[in-house]
Amino acid sequence: MNTKQTILKTAISTIKLESKAIENLSELLTNDFADAVELIYNSKGRVIITGIGKSAIIANKIVATLNSTGTPAVFMHAADAIHGDLGLILEDDVVICISKSGNTPEIKVLVPLIKNANNKMIAITGNIESFLGQQADYILNAYVAQEACPNNLAPTTSTTAQLVMGDALAVCLLELKGFSSKDFAKYHPGGALGKRLYLRVNDLSSQNQKPQVGLETSLKEVIVEISEKMLGVTAVLENEQIVGIITDGDLRRMLSKSDDITGLKAKDIMSLNPRRISEEAMAVDAKEVMEAYGISQLLVEHDGKYSGVVHLHDLIKEGII
Repeated sequence: MNTKQTILKTAISTIKLESKAIENLSELLTNDFADAVELIYNSKGRVIITGIGKSAIIANKIVATLNSTGTPAVFMHAADAIHGDLGLILEDDVVICISKSGNTPEIKVLVPLIKNANNKMIAITGNIESFLGQQADYILNAYVAQEACPNNLAPTTSTTAQLVMGDALAVCLLELKGFSSKDFAKYHPGGALGKRLYLRVNDLSSQNQKPQVGLETSLKEVIVEISEKMLGVTAVLENEQIVGIITDGDLRRMLSKSDDITGLKAKDIMSLNPRRISEEAMAVDAKEVMEAYGISQLLVEHDGKYSGVVHLHDLIKEGII
């Protein structure tokens, strides 16, 4: 068997093993999971998530997911907690401890301290009979039969299970809160993801020039308008209403077909019923229209009147495409 085949075989085996373990998690869910979700939902405090080693890394990711979906969360490293960081935990906070074995030395020291402070504690563990499992108020069973590591040592399947359990918590809380795409945009204002959720057509078109001509505008003036406004297009207006559009493509086609262009006006070469979009529409909607009709510009309207142009390049620049 060659090296590539061996690599692919190992990869497939890993994926199948971990997917089977994830599927098995649904069989391990109990009322503790629902109770834990309701506890966090009704809490006046934050969610403090702690762990050590690879579980600490998973804890960080779950914290990020909760924060981004409207549930305030803070990471606390289990080792640092017993050296001063325990002060992170406030009276109304809910603590989630993540540990595969549930019996690591740091967890054994930390758990009684949390209990003494009367904070409710949720365990995500692969061993419900462990010290952590016995001490927790609620247990989320993340048991896995085998690590993907061929030595059954390196945390692989187990950390995937922890991660999935955290995602399940976050999604349940998201639904209970009625967390919408608008809420998501509020927590993700940066980057392409956020822009897809909050950026409107007017945010883009208002930065562009506003090419426009009338029905009786001469061909020369049309060419100058398209050239000067640098959007490859101009709207044709009558009483501030869009009646047509002329693109640089229209000009090229007209020049290739006509030997005599003397006396031609905008109304003679414009395309009727151009695609248009409201300036209040989302920028991502403009993207979908452009893709659907294979065009690179859209005329923009406000209250039925022409207000500008949004170009494919605007969407690319902002990361929408």
